[in-house]
Amino acid sequence: MVASKKSVSSLFEQYVDTMPSPQNAVDSVPGWTCAFPPEMPVKAGPLPLYADDRIGWMLEQYGTLEGRSVLELGPLEGSHTYMIERAGAARIDAVEANKLAYLRCLVFKELVALQRARFHLGNFITWLGQPDLHYDLIVASGVLYHLRDPLGFLERAAAATDALFLWTHYMSETAMPPTDIRRGVFRDGVERRSFHGVNVRLYPRSYHRAEENASFCGGLYDDHRWIERDDLLAVLRALGFDTLQIAHEQADHPNGPSFSVLARRSQA
Repeated sequence: MVASKKSVSSLFEQYVDTMPSPQNAVDSVPGWTCAFPPEMPVKAGPLPLYADDRIGWMLEQYGTLEGRSVLELGPLEGSHTYMIERAGAARIDAVEANKLAYLRCLVFKELVALQRARFHLGNFITWLGQPDLHYDLIVASGVLYHLRDPLGFLERAAAATDALFLWTHYMSETAMPPTDIRRGVFRDGVERRSFHGVNVRLYPRSYHRAEENASFCGGLYDDHRWIERDDLLAVLRALGFDTLQIAHEQADHPNGPSFSVLARRSQA
C-alpha cells in the first residue's frame, strides 16, 4: 500500500505560518497551568500565580531581597520567579525537572523579560548536593510533598541556606483521618524514621497516573511521601531553624491539609 501524500501546500506541523506573536510562543508548549501578568495579555492557564498571596506573605516576612541570592525549586512556569525578581533579588537560580514545565518557564521568561533569573533543567536534589552552595533564601513552594525522600531534601536545603520557605501539603490524622476521601491515593502503611533525634512519620502516596497529563506538575517518580505536620516542624527545628513563621493553614484543601512555613536561623 502506498502511503497517502500530503498536499505540497500543507504546512509542516513543526512550523508556525502566522505573524510572530506572544500567543504563538505560549501555544508552542502544551499544558499551561498559570496565567500571565496583565501586561502580557495572552491566553495560557487559569491560575494568577504572578500575584500569589503565599509568596507575597513570604516576601513581607523575609524583608528586602535587594542584593540577595535566591534558589527556587520547582518554579513550574515562572510566576513566582517573576514575583521574586520584582521584589529585588539580585540573582535567582530556578531548578525545574519537568521538561515541559522548563520550556514553559523559558517562554514566560522571554515574554515578561525576566533579567536576573536563570532556569536550569534537572533534579534540584542533585543541585543541592554541590559543594559550598549557599543562598540567602531557598523557596520550595509545592515540592516537598512530591519527594520520595523529603527528609534528605530538607537536610540538603538546610545546609545551603539560613532561610527556607515551604508551602506544602502535610499529613494530619486529625484533619485527614483514614475515612477521609483524600486518603484514597495513599498507599497502605506508615513509615517511621529517626532523623536528627526526631521520630518522623511518613505516608507513601501515588499519583494514580496523573503524570500522563501534559499539565502534570508532580514529582519525578510515582513514589512520594507526606510528613506529619508536627514532625515537619520538629525536623526544621532540629536542622537549626529556630524561627518558624506559619500562615495559610488550610486543613480542608481538596488535595490534603496545607500551610506555609518560613523557617529561619536567628542570624538570617
